[in-house]
Amino acid sequence: MNITHQTKVGEIVASNINLAKVLNDYEIDFCCGGERLLSEICSEKNIAFDEVVTALSSNAEQLSTPGLQFDNWSLDLLVDYLVKYHHNYIRVEGPKTLILLQKVAKVHGNVNPKLIDIYTLFQESLVDLHEHLDKEEIILFPFIEELLKTEKENLQLPNFHCGSIENPISVMIHEHSNEGDRFRKIAALSQEYSCPEYACDSYRLVMQILSEFESNLHLHIHVENNILFPKAISLQEKLSK
Repeated sequence: MNITHQTKVGEIVASNINLAKVLNDYEIDFCCGGERLLSEICSEKNIAFDEVVTALSSNAEQLSTPGLQFDNWSLDLLVDYLVKYHHNYIRVEGPKTLILLQKVAKVHGNVNPKLIDIYTLFQESLVDLHEHLDKEEIILFPFIEELLKTEKENLQLPNFHCGSIENPISVMIHEHSNEGDRFRKIAALSQEYSCPEYACDSYRLVMQILSEFESNLHLHIHVENNILFPKAISLQEKLSK
């Protein structure tokens, strides 16, 4: 894609998901901050805009994986992917990670009290994430399915109890932002998931898992904030005309 001073970071990753790695290298948030201009972020971080654009452009072709270009996916495929992969990942891996983290915090918390804070934050995250996933699966995703049914069967747009789809979406975006903030705290407390020399195998393993959990969450939020939600809003606007 042609990247200009008016290009949003979410659009960049939507065009090629693997460019997320380049943005991560520059510590540029592409999920919760997907609506922000790349030029604005570069200015704030005192990074040369042209340097980042060059890095993105030079990596675009070699990192291309057409099968993961989520922006080309249909709404129903996106929803199916989110539920079966990302939602399932959180529900299955989250509790197992919490148990391991509790074990590590119990053993090493007296030497590194930050592990206890990390455990508390991750525990709070799982509680909120499970409620968040339920809201999406019970309210938002059925809303999207109704929109798709309306389009496919050429029906009149029904009156939804929550009004515009932008209402539940705004709640989801706010909750995504909260999780982004919480994992930034976890990353900072763990010094970007690094381990001291005395760390046992369980300590090293849980730091690796937490890092992967955050990366998975970033991708999850990116697909929803920057691709699924705009597509759903556009569909409702189209059907409302």
